[in-house]
Amino acid sequence: MPPAKKRTRSYDSAKTRAAVLAQFRNVREGLLALSPEQLDGPTRLGEWTVRELAAHIAWMVDSVPHCLGMPEPAKQELALLDWPFATASGAGRIDEHTRGIDSSDLPALYERTLEAYEEGIAGAGDDRLLPISFGAMRLADFLVTRTVELVVHTDDLNAATGLDVPYDRQALAACTRLLADALAVKAPGGAVEVRIPPYAVVQCVEGPRHTRGTPPNVVETDPLTWIRLATGRVDWPEALDGARVSASGERADLSALLPLMG
Repeated sequence: MPPAKKRTRSYDSAKTRAAVLAQFRNVREGLLALSPEQLDGPTRLGEWTVRELAAHIAWMVDSVPHCLGMPEPAKQELALLDWPFATASGAGRIDEHTRGIDSSDLPALYERTLEAYEEGIAGAGDDRLLPISFGAMRLADFLVTRTVELVVHTDDLNAATGLDVPYDRQALAACTRLLADALAVKAPGGAVEVRIPPYAVVQCVEGPRHTRGTPPNVVETDPLTWIRLATGRVDWPEALDGARVSASGERADLSALLPLMG
């Protein structure tokens, strides 16, 4: 796991808390429109059905009040920029837990999760440490990771069902920025400028550092394409061929660095 030496971007905690709630509500509204047959349909996530994906999304939000209800760890162990690289190690455990969630009544599950989330964060400070499985983490940081889970899996849900569940702007921004910063951690340097308007610009990859004018190596894409690249939903050649990414300069090939999350 690469060390998070880069200075962590600042996030507005109040906006992040609200973004998690807003995106979860968006997902809930989309799910209510699905028939039982659609809920039992396939997704692009291995053998998971839409129902299992929906249960997983609820768990990702419920993990906040669940961890807040546990004893606080003595010290922080995981920085925000470490989290994207830690997730792959938990894939098997996450799959097993998701399949064990009772998803027979999704509206009730989502209602309980909403209530628990709102009640849990109401009196919790940003620096409260949570005992998540990858290591103790600040609440404010963990909430940023929830925007990643929600946005990525909203995209999975839309792809599986044909729904057009909207993306809360703040959730999409936080998700985009965290994954962009993770790229800069994985490949530190200033030779390539990665632009994801309107949310993020980062420099990465070792080599000659750009100082003025147009950078010689530029990658530009939209937020959802970037998120799909960073999480392995789309590969680099596919994005280039579909004109969803523009890459100019001899160092502007990010294929060896992607995906960032397994």
